[in-house]
Amino acid sequence: MQLRSFTYPDCPGGPAHKWAKPGCGCHPAQMQTSGSKPCSCPSFKLREVVSLYFTMIAVFLVILVVALQGSAPRGSDFPYKVPLDPQGLLELSWNVSYPQQAVHFQLLIRDLQFGLLFGMSDRGEFENADLAVLWSDGRNSYFGDAWSDAQGQLHMDSQQDYQLLGKWKAPEGLYLLFRRAFSTCDPKDYLIEDGTVHLIYGILDKPVHSLQAINISAIHRGLQRVQLLKPNITIPKLPSDMKTMEITAPDIVIPSQETTYWCYMAELPHGFPKHHIIMYEPVITAGNEALVHHMEVFQCAAKFDSFPHYNGPCDYKMKPERLNYCRHVLAAWAMGAQAFYYPKEAGIAFGGPDSSRYLRLEVHYHNPLIFKGRRDSSGIRLYYTATLRRHDAGIMELGLVYTPVMAIPPGEDAFVLTGYCTDKCTQLALPAAGIRIFASQLHTHLAGRKVVTVLSRDGQERQVVNSDDHYSPHFQDIRMLKEVVPVFPGDELITTCTYNTKDRSQATVGGFSILEEMCVNYVHYYPQTQLELCKSAVDPGYLHRYFNLVNRFNDEEVCTCPQVSVPQQFYSVPWNTFNRDVLKSLYGFAPISMHCNKSSAVRFPGKWEKQPLPTITKRLREPVPHCPPTPGPRPAAPIPLDLGELRRD
Repeated sequence: MQLRSFTYPDCPGGPAHKWAKPGCGCHPAQMQTSGSKPCSCPSFKLREVVSLYFTMIAVFLVILVVALQGSAPRGSDFPYKVPLDPQGLLELSWNVSYPQQAVHFQLLIRDLQFGLLFGMSDRGEFENADLAVLWSDGRNSYFGDAWSDAQGQLHMDSQQDYQLLGKWKAPEGLYLLFRRAFSTCDPKDYLIEDGTVHLIYGILDKPVHSLQAINISAIHRGLQRVQLLKPNITIPKLPSDMKTMEITAPDIVIPSQETTYWCYMAELPHGFPKHHIIMYEPVITAGNEALVHHMEVFQCAAKFDSFPHYNGPCDYKMKPERLNYCRHVLAAWAMGAQAFYYPKEAGIAFGGPDSSRYLRLEVHYHNPLIFKGRRDSSGIRLYYTATLRRHDAGIMELGLVYTPVMAIPPGEDAFVLTGYCTDKCTQLALPAAGIRIFASQLHTHLAGRKVVTVLSRDGQERQVVNSDDHYSPHFQDIRMLKEVVPVFPGDELITTCTYNTKDRSQATVGGFSILEEMCVNYVHYYPQTQLELCKSAVDPGYLHRYFNLVNRFNDEEVCTCPQVSVPQQFYSVPWNTFNRDVLKSLYGFAPISMHCNKSSAVRFPGKWEKQPLPTITKRLREPVPHCPPTPGPRPAAPIPLDLGELRRD
């Protein structure tokens, strides 16, 4: 760990995230006059009149094209960037225009062969995908909007919604600039929403004579997960006494395997006083941008005086057990994310007598090409200040308790579990002025597919706190919300997770193991309160009745004796339609055990067992996609591109 001090001027922390359209204008030359002679009207010949007429027509056409397509942003106007492939041959930059409800993409192809597929799909599949395709027969090149069917066959889209805005060659490669509206109301197109987007790519290394001739199963292809729709936030002013601290891996050798979670323990200096973290950003070793998938910094539990030093794989059998008590998230970054800024009113506290000096860095390396001997010193740079802000920021856990009583049967396509933070808990634990949620980190294990948290007040759903309909457990970061969500005493926060267990042969129970499941939303808020965990689980007594019912209506015996664990009972259930439907029904009506916990893991005083489920009388309406006005007919035909003759090297 490196501790360095810098002084920063009193200025905003960086450029705004929104690109500005370049202005344009021209100043015609003024007509010269001689002395006191009056200005005479010029006389035009027929050729000059015709030339002026066609010039005006050309200018009008240029203006029309710009009006239809939207002006193309400059290369410096793309604040978000991510490598698509592990070798870094494809680099995607993008910008979000909320006024236009569109994303502008800039794709750098460092080694152009015979074309490229780029697009989006539900979970990164190449079947039923929405694609922009560049292909060449070796002499002629084309660009078009396409889609793939359930068998992976490509088709030209009848509605061309990937709008090519420009192309140019540079020493580093070929640039393509194109635009795509969030919603096109084309049934073959992907709806770009808040949350995770699975980007897919394929490289054509042989000439193809038509779009239909592309065999997606025979090309080099892959996927990258990003959050495309970044919030358009105002960056707060940073203080002059701000300092930085880098929590980085100590020049490790990345293991030559596809997936590695690496843990490294660091510690603050003795007597380090309380500070506020007000910003953080990634520190990525040059050349490893495509391998460092995501990173987190955790603070350890203050109840332990010391933690062992460790530098190695997080799943190593000899890893000290005490490192499992380093769970308090200070910072989290995932590929494609920029710097994270806390609101000007708050910062997250670290240091001081009530805080542990020990921190754990966790880095997820994704190395599908099995590079050997690659060294890395990546991590996270914390920006902190001794000038404490008005509020300490807090982190609260919402969702389900980590318990096996919440389970998902095998073979399920979309099984739903819901965790509650009830009005009784918020009434007791939140201040009268409420709290303000400004960021959120959703979390499940491998079976999670969707996560959403909704704020309910007086039995009516009021607002979505955070939602991800294409959630992936392989892409988790702290996401700043587009707007701060106020939560008041008596409000309810309801978190729902959707799971897929099609590839599993036995029940998946809740728990800490990666093959068990979780349903959590870590919400970041201010001012900090004593409430650290507001979660629920089904009442154990009602689950026991479920197992008894299964015994009565099935030939196979499900042991319900006290010495048999809940997971063992779930594993012995014969998962027929009846048993599945009854379990779904149980989770939908049975009372809950409510965990309204302080940071000490002690519940607030009160009766928390066998609590009724919150009653929701009015649901939020499903958002209706906005269909942009069609600027004119766009025939289902590719656009010819002049890229010269392409050959394989």
